[in-house]
Amino acid sequence: MFTGIVEELGEVVAIEDLGDAARLTVRGPQVTSDVSNGDSIAVNGVCLTVTSAAAEQFTADVMRETLTRSSLGALAPGARVNLERSVRLADRLGGHLVQGHVDGVGELISRTTAEHWDVVRIALPPGLARYVVEKGSIAVDGISLTVSAIAGDWFEVSLIPETLKRTTLGYKQPGEPVNLEVDVIAKYVEKLTAAPGQVTR
Repeated sequence: MFTGIVEELGEVVAIEDLGDAARLTVRGPQVTSDVSNGDSIAVNGVCLTVTSAAAEQFTADVMRETLTRSSLGALAPGARVNLERSVRLADRLGGHLVQGHVDGVGELISRTTAEHWDVVRIALPPGLARYVVEKGSIAVDGISLTVSAIAGDWFEVSLIPETLKRTTLGYKQPGEPVNLEVDVIAKYVEKLTAAPGQVTR
């Protein structure tokens, strides 16, 4: 479980193609300061299990399902990625409950720069719009954000200077993919309120 508060911008060091999977090595001095094998680290919002760690780097295996359902398959050495260690029960919940389970890949449509913030518009994949509400929470590349506007197939978030400085959304441009995780509470509510026999995703 994560909070969507990015701890640091890491860098992809290497990607090894394993055929039906990939082995990802990422540099992140802060998140590796106390890491052990088996720990969870979110990489651009995707929960990965550390298989080895040394010299401020960690390695994780990424199965085909994860590569297909997220943007991790598009990463290349040198790419910057958002990193967050899993939350401890004693930690403050600064963002919202984030599982690290990507619901879909969106596309950055546009960004509008103001004096003190940027407004970023992101296309919603089919089927996700019903879980997104204005002033609700959504994780974008693992960043806990508040939805500032929404239409049928897109939503907007407003980014303060701290978010622009500390995350990948500070430099991503229109056309680039982003991992999206909707609020899990919305999915549970939908299932609990569905009519008997009605299929939910």
